[in-house]
Amino acid sequence: MATNTKKAAQRQGFKTGEHIVYPAHGVGQITAIEEQSVAGHTLELLVIVFEKDKMTLRVPVAKIASVGMRKLGDPAVVKKAMETVRGRPRIKRTMWSRRAQEYEAKINSGDLIAISEVVRDLFRSENQPEQSYSERQLYEAAIDRMAREIAAVNKCSETEATKQIEQNLAKSPSRMKAAAAAEASEDDDEDQEAAA
Repeated sequence: MATNTKKAAQRQGFKTGEHIVYPAHGVGQITAIEEQSVAGHTLELLVIVFEKDKMTLRVPVAKIASVGMRKLGDPAVVKKAMETVRGRPRIKRTMWSRRAQEYEAKINSGDLIAISEVVRDLFRSENQPEQSYSERQLYEAAIDRMAREIAAVNKCSETEATKQIEQNLAKSPSRMKAAAAAEASEDDDEDQEAAA
Protein backbone atom coordinates (compact mmCIF):
# COMPACT_ATOMS: atom_id res chain seq x y z
CA MET A 1 0.00 0.00 0.00
CA ALA A 2 2.82 2.41 0.88
CA THR A 3 4.39 1.94 -2.56
CA ASN A 4 1.08 2.87 -4.26
CA THR A 5 0.88 6.04 -2.17
CA LYS A 6 4.49 6.86 -3.06
CA LYS A 7 3.81 6.27 -6.77
CA ALA A 8 0.70 8.44 -6.65
CA ALA A 9 2.72 11.23 -5.02
CA GLN A 10 5.38 10.94 -7.74
CA ARG A 11 2.66 11.34 -10.38
CA GLN A 12 1.86 14.77 -8.87
CA GLY A 13 -1.86 14.23 -9.26
CA PHE A 14 -1.71 13.35 -12.96
CA LYS A 15 -4.13 10.59 -13.92
CA THR A 16 -5.32 8.64 -16.95
CA GLY A 17 -7.78 10.50 -19.19
CA GLU A 18 -6.57 13.92 -18.09
CA HIS A 19 -5.45 16.65 -20.53
CA ILE A 20 -2.07 18.19 -19.71
CA VAL A 21 0.33 20.75 -21.18
CA TYR A 22 3.74 19.51 -22.25
CA PRO A 23 5.85 22.64 -22.96
CA ALA A 24 7.50 21.53 -26.20
CA HIS A 25 4.33 20.03 -27.73
CA GLY A 26 1.29 21.75 -26.18
CA VAL A 27 -1.87 20.01 -25.02
CA GLY A 28 -1.90 16.22 -24.84
CA GLN A 29 -3.96 13.57 -23.06
CA ILE A 30 -2.68 10.95 -20.64
CA THR A 31 -4.04 7.71 -22.05
CA ALA A 32 -2.27 5.22 -19.77
CA ILE A 33 0.27 4.74 -17.00
CA GLU A 34 2.69 1.92 -17.82
CA GLU A 35 5.54 0.20 -16.07
CA GLN A 36 8.64 -0.82 -18.01
CA SER A 37 11.80 -2.55 -16.90
CA VAL A 38 14.96 -0.85 -18.05
CA ALA A 39 18.35 -2.23 -17.00
CA GLY A 40 16.84 -4.00 -13.99
CA HIS A 41 14.92 -0.91 -12.80
CA THR A 42 11.17 -0.53 -13.04
CA LEU A 43 10.12 2.78 -14.54
CA GLU A 44 6.62 4.18 -14.32
CA LEU A 45 5.72 6.06 -17.51
CA LEU A 46 2.87 8.38 -18.41
CA VAL A 47 1.68 7.67 -21.97
CA ILE A 48 0.67 11.02 -23.51
CA VAL A 49 -1.08 11.25 -26.87
CA PHE A 50 -0.99 14.45 -28.92
CA GLU A 51 -3.95 13.77 -31.21
CA LYS A 52 -3.42 16.66 -33.61
CA ASP A 53 0.28 15.85 -34.13
CA LYS A 54 -0.41 12.09 -34.28
CA MET A 55 2.33 11.58 -31.70
CA THR A 56 2.66 9.51 -28.53
CA LEU A 57 5.15 10.36 -25.82
CA ARG A 58 6.18 8.26 -22.82
CA VAL A 59 7.36 10.39 -19.92
CA PRO A 60 8.98 8.81 -16.85
CA VAL A 61 7.03 9.88 -13.77
CA ALA A 62 10.30 11.01 -12.16
CA LYS A 63 10.82 13.51 -15.02
CA ILE A 64 7.41 15.24 -14.81
CA ALA A 65 8.77 18.30 -12.99
CA SER A 66 12.01 18.60 -14.95
CA VAL A 67 10.27 18.60 -18.36
CA GLY A 68 7.85 21.26 -17.10
CA MET A 69 4.69 19.25 -17.67
CA ARG A 70 1.68 20.87 -16.02
CA LYS A 71 -2.06 20.60 -15.61
CA LEU A 72 -4.31 22.73 -17.85
CA GLY A 73 -4.70 26.35 -16.81
CA ASP A 74 -7.84 27.21 -14.88
CA PRO A 75 -10.51 29.62 -16.19
CA ALA A 76 -8.80 32.55 -14.37
CA VAL A 77 -5.57 31.91 -16.35
CA VAL A 78 -7.58 31.72 -19.61
CA LYS A 79 -9.23 35.05 -18.72
CA LYS A 80 -5.79 36.62 -18.06
CA ALA A 81 -4.52 35.26 -21.42
CA MET A 82 -7.50 36.85 -23.20
CA GLU A 83 -6.79 40.16 -21.41
CA THR A 84 -3.17 39.89 -22.54
CA VAL A 85 -4.09 39.57 -26.24
CA ARG A 86 -6.30 42.67 -25.90
CA GLY A 87 -3.29 44.66 -24.67
CA ARG A 88 -1.04 46.95 -26.67
CA PRO A 89 1.53 45.00 -28.73
CA ARG A 90 5.08 45.30 -27.43
CA ILE A 91 7.56 45.15 -30.26
CA LYS A 92 11.20 45.48 -29.28
CA ARG A 93 13.49 47.27 -31.69
CA THR A 94 16.01 44.43 -31.75
CA MET A 95 17.04 42.30 -34.71
CA TRP A 96 14.35 39.93 -35.92
CA SER A 97 16.51 36.85 -35.30
CA ARG A 98 16.78 37.69 -31.60
CA ARG A 99 13.07 38.48 -31.28
CA ALA A 100 12.22 35.25 -33.13
CA GLN A 101 14.30 33.28 -30.59
CA GLU A 102 12.47 34.99 -27.72
CA TYR A 103 9.08 34.24 -29.30
CA GLU A 104 10.07 30.60 -29.89
CA ALA A 105 11.19 30.28 -26.25
CA LYS A 106 7.87 31.72 -25.03
CA ILE A 107 5.88 29.32 -27.24
CA ASN A 108 7.90 26.33 -26.00
CA SER A 109 7.70 27.45 -22.36
CA GLY A 110 4.18 26.01 -22.17
CA ASP A 111 3.13 29.15 -20.23
CA LEU A 112 -0.28 30.27 -21.55
CA ILE A 113 0.34 33.94 -20.65
CA ALA A 114 3.75 33.98 -22.42
CA ILE A 115 2.15 32.34 -25.48
CA SER A 116 -0.65 34.93 -25.46
CA GLU A 117 2.02 37.68 -25.48
CA VAL A 118 3.45 36.20 -28.69
CA VAL A 119 -0.04 36.10 -30.25
CA ARG A 120 -0.63 39.74 -29.25
CA ASP A 121 2.75 40.97 -30.53
CA LEU A 122 2.66 39.13 -33.87
CA PHE A 123 -1.02 39.64 -34.78
CA ARG A 124 -1.69 41.73 -37.91
CA SER A 125 -5.11 43.09 -38.86
CA GLU A 126 -6.10 43.72 -42.48
CA ASN A 127 -5.05 47.38 -42.37
CA GLN A 128 -1.53 46.59 -41.09
CA PRO A 129 1.54 45.63 -43.13
CA GLU A 130 1.85 41.99 -44.20
CA GLN A 131 3.84 39.61 -41.98
CA SER A 132 7.03 37.96 -43.10
CA TYR A 133 6.95 34.18 -43.56
CA SER A 134 8.80 33.53 -40.28
CA GLU A 135 6.54 35.94 -38.34
CA ARG A 136 3.48 34.17 -39.75
CA GLN A 137 4.88 30.74 -38.79
CA LEU A 138 5.53 31.84 -35.19
CA TYR A 139 2.13 33.55 -34.95
CA GLU A 140 0.34 30.43 -36.19
CA ALA A 141 2.30 28.18 -33.81
CA ALA A 142 1.43 30.47 -30.87
CA ILE A 143 -2.28 30.83 -31.69
CA ASP A 144 -2.52 27.06 -32.27
CA ARG A 145 -0.98 26.31 -28.84
CA MET A 146 -3.18 28.90 -27.18
CA ALA A 147 -6.36 27.67 -28.89
CA ARG A 148 -5.66 24.04 -27.97
CA GLU A 149 -5.37 24.84 -24.27
CA ILE A 150 -8.38 27.19 -24.24
CA ALA A 151 -10.44 24.56 -26.09
CA ALA A 152 -9.47 21.91 -23.52
CA VAL A 153 -10.21 24.23 -20.55
CA ASN A 154 -13.51 25.57 -21.96
CA LYS A 155 -14.50 22.18 -23.45
CA CYS A 156 -15.11 23.67 -26.89
CA SER A 157 -13.61 23.08 -30.35
CA GLU A 158 -10.25 24.56 -31.35
CA THR A 159 -12.07 26.55 -34.06
CA GLU A 160 -14.31 28.16 -31.42
CA ALA A 161 -11.29 28.86 -29.19
CA THR A 162 -9.45 30.49 -32.14
CA LYS A 163 -12.52 32.67 -32.82
CA GLN A 164 -12.56 33.78 -29.17
CA ILE A 165 -8.87 34.72 -29.37
CA GLU A 166 -9.34 36.64 -32.64
CA GLN A 167 -12.35 38.51 -31.21
CA ASN A 168 -10.21 39.55 -28.24
CA LEU A 169 -7.35 40.59 -30.54
CA ALA A 170 -9.77 42.88 -32.42
CA LYS A 171 -10.73 44.54 -29.09
CA SER A 172 -7.21 45.86 -28.50
CA PRO A 173 -7.46 49.68 -28.03
CA SER A 174 -4.65 50.37 -30.52
CA ARG A 175 -6.29 48.09 -33.12
CA MET A 176 -9.70 49.69 -32.61
CA LYS A 177 -8.14 53.14 -33.24
CA ALA A 178 -6.38 51.84 -36.35
CA ALA A 179 -9.64 50.37 -37.67
CA ALA A 180 -11.50 53.64 -36.98
CA ALA A 181 -8.75 55.62 -38.76
CA ALA A 182 -8.90 53.28 -41.75
CA GLU A 183 -12.68 53.68 -41.94
CA ALA A 184 -12.39 57.46 -41.65
CA SER A 185 -9.89 57.61 -44.52
CA GLU A 186 -12.21 55.44 -46.66
CA ASP A 187 -15.11 57.81 -45.86
CA ASP A 188 -12.91 60.81 -46.82
CA ASP A 189 -12.06 59.14 -50.13
CA GLU A 190 -15.76 58.55 -50.82
CA ASP A 191 -16.60 62.18 -49.93
CA GLN A 192 -13.89 63.45 -52.28
CA GLU A 193 -15.14 61.20 -55.08
CA ALA A 194 -18.72 62.43 -54.53
CA ALA A 195 -17.55 66.06 -54.61
CA ALA A 196 -15.60 65.53 -57.87
